[in-house]
Amino acid sequence: MSRKKHDPSRYRKTLKEQARENPRLAVVYVVLRVLVVLAMVAQFFNGNFENVFLCLLTLFLFTLPAFIERSIRIDIPDTLEVIILLFIFAAEILGEIQAYYIQFPYWDTMLHTLNGFLCAAIGFSLLDILNRSEKLAFTLSPVYLAVVAFCFSMTVGVLWEFFECAMDQFFLLDMQKDTVVNSISSVMLDPAGGNHPTAIRDITDVIVVTADGAQHPLGLGGYLDIGILDTMKDLFVNFIGAVVFSIIGYFYVKNRGKGSFARRFIPRALFHSDREDSGGE
Repeated sequence: MSRKKHDPSRYRKTLKEQARENPRLAVVYVVLRVLVVLAMVAQFFNGNFENVFLCLLTLFLFTLPAFIERSIRIDIPDTLEVIILLFIFAAEILGEIQAYYIQFPYWDTMLHTLNGFLCAAIGFSLLDILNRSEKLAFTLSPVYLAVVAFCFSMTVGVLWEFFECAMDQFFLLDMQKDTVVNSISSVMLDPAGGNHPTAIRDITDVIVVTADGAQHPLGLGGYLDIGILDTMKDLFVNFIGAVVFSIIGYFYVKNRGKGSFARRFIPRALFHSDREDSGGE
């Protein structure tokens, strides 16, 4: 019995066709683009050309979900696509240009948590698409898919922290935000020069002495931790987001075809049959 041949062209929809099929997504997309363009014009007249570049980068990132859908025939659920667009806007425009990272202490934490969730969804879908393909002769268990999704998300989180550290070291950007602490412990403070950690508690200020002998009291109310605590916090909340989605993904595969919540976050291929595999069988 011959199988029905799929026509790739019927999945390559134009932006107008996608807008007609998903009007709410189109509204979000247009509104965000307008806001970014207005911000870019304002930054241009203010002479903040670095922020102009960030706006151009944001506009480019906005086009990626639709480009991926059209080019490799992946269906990204509307809910996931809206979250991705809002994530990009919140990170680049609100976080960087509007300085929400400074004004709202938990803004960065929220985005890293969401990043862990989204990356787990992407990692899960990469294997789930293969797992549902009729061309492959193996079936992966729900536990395996959940573990891979978790590992994929954590790997992306670690690579991003590597990037932040590199930018801070080579370009002094302070992407790994500093934290004020009131106590430290280090073996480098051991008066005997040994390997015994020596603690300093109740730190209220730090004075920086430059090469010319000038002293600069920081007046921060404590010691300045240069990014270590921020990095660990980012990885921890990424861990939380990854675990949450991995659990959702596990039950999605285990109870294939039941419920619609997980479907809102898991991209699927348009070329293979949409059969519903029973999880773990």
